Amino acid sequence: MTKATFDITSPISRRQALTGLGAASVLSALPACVRTATGAPYEQEAVPTLDATIETQLENIAFRLLEHEPERATALGVDTDDFAHLRTRLEDQSPAGQDAYAATLRRDLAEIRQFSREGLSTDTITNLDVVESGYQLALDGFALPYGDTPVGSWRTAPYVVIQNVGAYIGVPRFMQLDHPIREGSDADAYLERLQQFPSVLEGELQRMKEARAIGVVPPDFLIDKALGQMDITLGSAKSGDLFVDQLTPRLAKAGLPDRYAALARQYVQGPIAVALQRQREELEAERAVATGDPGMRERPYGEEWYQWALRSSTTTSLTADEIHRQGLEELEMLHARMDPILREIGYTQGTVGERMQGLGADPRYKFAEGDAGRAEIFAFINERIDWIKAQMPRAFNTLVDPNLEVVRIPIAEEAGAPGAYGGAGSKDGTIPGRFLINLRTTDLHRKYDLADLTYHETIPGHVWEGEYSNRLPLIRSILAFNPFSEGWALYGEQLADELGAYDDFTVGRLGYLQSLAFRACRMVVDTGLHSKGWSRERAVQFFVERNGSKAQEVASEVDRYCSWPGQATGYKLGHSRITDLRAKAESELGGAYDMKAFNDSVILGGNAPMDVLEKNVGRYIAGVRSS
Repeated sequence: MTKATFDITSPISRRQALTGLGAASVLSALPACVRTATGAPYEQEAVPTLDATIETQLENIAFRLLEHEPERATALGVDTDDFAHLRTRLEDQSPAGQDAYAATLRRDLAEIRQFSREGLSTDTITNLDVVESGYQLALDGFALPYGDTPVGSWRTAPYVVIQNVGAYIGVPRFMQLDHPIREGSDADAYLERLQQFPSVLEGELQRMKEARAIGVVPPDFLIDKALGQMDITLGSAKSGDLFVDQLTPRLAKAGLPDRYAALARQYVQGPIAVALQRQREELEAERAVATGDPGMRERPYGEEWYQWALRSSTTTSLTADEIHRQGLEELEMLHARMDPILREIGYTQGTVGERMQGLGADPRYKFAEGDAGRAEIFAFINERIDWIKAQMPRAFNTLVDPNLEVVRIPIAEEAGAPGAYGGAGSKDGTIPGRFLINLRTTDLHRKYDLADLTYHETIPGHVWEGEYSNRLPLIRSILAFNPFSEGWALYGEQLADELGAYDDFTVGRLGYLQSLAFRACRMVVDTGLHSKGWSRERAVQFFVERNGSKAQEVASEVDRYCSWPGQATGYKLGHSRITDLRAKAESELGGAYDMKAFNDSVILGGNAPMDVLEKNVGRYIAGVRSS
């Protein structure tokens, strides 16, 4: 594997100079000339030599990581200049490729641990702490005998290919949304990636077979979903439409010849279709021996795997029992807030869950069916984005202006996808942040909960937070931690409420509180499935009965928890950590507390594990006290 070489004693790189990725403190007051446009540079004081040297080394480490995950380089917009070769490659999914990835992490973690923290700025110390934590968590995952380990990412997947994991769905989505087609070199790189796609699928296939050999197969109901989605992808490949139907109009828009599409069709109908068929046959072999047991504890090394998944997903050492108990306690507190609102609008009989079921069936809050309802949903979302954008100066001192688009989740993914997901765009602003919404049926959404979902995925949630991370050094833009990402998005929902989102729409506040309660339920259900022997049916019913959730929606949610163990526990846990730190700041600072300054201290510190977040807020408190 080609490795770039770097001079670690050189001054800050040209890329850093151009994109404002220096190590000047983001937790102190920023210069008055900071611009609010996406990607605009900061004017900064000179960076101390020691900090600059370490920052350059961290950038080297970032690009060594991207050598193993070149798709991330494209999504971040850094596959240019000396790293343009990354645009032509896909991640090596073979066992050997994953071993090589772990070896790089191991070597770079040792390098990180050699750095003395003495004399460094607090930001540089934070950067080192974040990388050390993220790499150690990942290496602990690579040491497990199976699974797809995230490196500074948000999902923990014991099954390499299943209904929401695998190159058969990930690569088509990536090539459609993130791989640019602006000029001939982009189209050449596109074809090179397609040529590699069969080897990526074969690498996954080898790992699937190795897992089955030790008795690790997914639950039968997940395999059934995966087979259905694989059939869609495989059918599209055999017809020659996979990749090509998206590539053709993009070529036309860029003024590029059709020969690229013709070559792509040859790859798709030939080696790609063959490799997909081989994966499908392996899924059938797994289905023949699969059971309906949903949890990790029923699988070889399952308890050990789940313990790591909880650490990775929460960046804490909390046990499954502790997380389960916290989820139940938070659910009760949230229902206590929902009850008087339900009574106020006339829902007085039954449990909170039963009354929320009644609210969900109220035709006043449903969208129309079919394409008319889909158009209505898009209009609703865009109106809410416009409103919340205008409120941001009331909540933050340091502002960004996200490049943002709202799109439908690809139809081939909808059956196994959540109700929505979102995230920031590239560091250079060429790829927008996106809110992807599941519209397989408009019945997934309600008028009282769609506003809250919008704030979660866009502003002040995922897209907003990602814009700040994109202004940090490259390694910090790469590494993300589930409880911060999801905890912040829930905190973004809270900020929207505090800024008046539901002052004239009381039922909308119920949607917001139900969203928080839903995440508390996740803590209970995820640990129930993987640690306490819950069935899939019991997990679905817990959501329906206790929180009034829609059975159709939570069935897919529960399946997601079965394929991403632990991931669902990080949302409410992260939110509670942020709000606990806010309460601490208010208590200790009294009249000197300022919400905008607190919000800046959290978001400008970047996506971080919970212990590092606590240090960042502690420095904010100490700074206010000393001023």
